[in-house]
Amino acid sequence: MAQKKIRKAVFPVAGLGTRFLPATKAVPKEMLTVVDKPVIQYVVDEAAEAGIEHFVFVTGRGKGVIEDYFDIQYELEQMLRERNKNAELSLLADLLPTAGTASFTRQQVPLGLGHAVWCARDIVGNEPFAVLLPDMIMSSEKSCLKGMVELYEQTGGNVLAVEECDPEMAHKYGIVGVGNKVGEGFKITEMVEKPAKGTAPSNYYINGRYILQPEIFSILETQERGAGNEIQLTDGMLALARQQEFAAYHFKGETFDCGAKDGFILANLAFALQRGDIRPAIEGPLKDMVARLI
Repeated sequence: MAQKKIRKAVFPVAGLGTRFLPATKAVPKEMLTVVDKPVIQYVVDEAAEAGIEHFVFVTGRGKGVIEDYFDIQYELEQMLRERNKNAELSLLADLLPTAGTASFTRQQVPLGLGHAVWCARDIVGNEPFAVLLPDMIMSSEKSCLKGMVELYEQTGGNVLAVEECDPEMAHKYGIVGVGNKVGEGFKITEMVEKPAKGTAPSNYYINGRYILQPEIFSILETQERGAGNEIQLTDGMLALARQQEFAAYHFKGETFDCGAKDGFILANLAFALQRGDIRPAIEGPLKDMVARLI
């Protein structure tokens, strides 16, 4: 039987971004730029490549600039027209979601990722959906979410994206148990959030991309607070796994955690070096800089 199409994606963008103070005092962390695009644009592009039709942003106080970013700015576009900046006009048009395909809802109280996902329940409705953590941007030939959607079309149920970590670092992540191989991944036998050293069922960690069935909403609605006194999405998935199957898509590209300063800097370097219009100007100076520093 054909699976219901993954049409909607949820982007939890209500976080305060305290690791990037003082910049995030005025600019949401999702709007910090990697080369010349905000972090959130890379994540939305990934979703669009996977066939997502409706983009649901769960925002908080001070995040209005994200909503403005995904809207027309008449004064800017008029100025570009007057100056015959047609390439820039086309770029802005290409990045703009079609009217009615972006929705914004508020998470008034910061009660965790599970709560942020639950805030999108009425917009998502009774259909499977994707969740993309906006801090994590990825580089690969085929987008991570696209690969997940392809696996979902084979397996149904719920799909998480995973990557391999150093087994010695497994205690820092949400780790999954490995079952039978399926497509570009495998069935998940268990999920453990930050297992004690030496107890992890594998070295496959959840990397911030999810495809979930709508039954997760009723679980999150009544779920007790967990770690950090917050409603944790992992706890909700553990409850859902008692009713439904979970599969893992093994993502083999590069992931950059732009919620951390080192990941953000590495993302800027990696994406700049992928650009034919930028690499020639920076490759030599970067090599010289590294040679001087080491």
